[in-house]
Amino acid sequence: MVNKFFSKSKLKNDIILILIVFSVSIIGAIFLNVAKQKGDTVSVKVDGIETKRFSTSENVDTVIYTGENNEYENRLVIENGKVFISDADCPDKICVSHRAIENANESIICLPHKVVVEIICSKSENELDMAV
Repeated sequence: MVNKFFSKSKLKNDIILILIVFSVSIIGAIFLNVAKQKGDTVSVKVDGIETKRFSTSENVDTVIYTGENNEYENRLVIENGKVFISDADCPDKICVSHRAIENANESIICLPHKVVVEIICSKSENELDMAV
């Protein structure tokens, strides 16, 4: 009789724990989606050094050259505030298959070419527009 009591109590506690974890996960996912901030600047870094900067409001189609003799290339496209790599000559092409990014702190990385494309917010919400 004791085994049945412990198993029912344990099952009830497990269900409560699962519901709590599920609820916290859902609330966290909702919070992260609501807290997203649109970025306004695209920063292109090659080997850790920023080489180009664009506004997300402009439409751009440019090639990023890397390597000692500029032998590698990634084609960066900005359309309607979304940023993506449309073509690259790297072997794995993970950067090309990455979804388009549009929010602050999102990035696309091409490891073979050491390219990082990141959307940043040039003006933080905490900054003042004007000082008196």
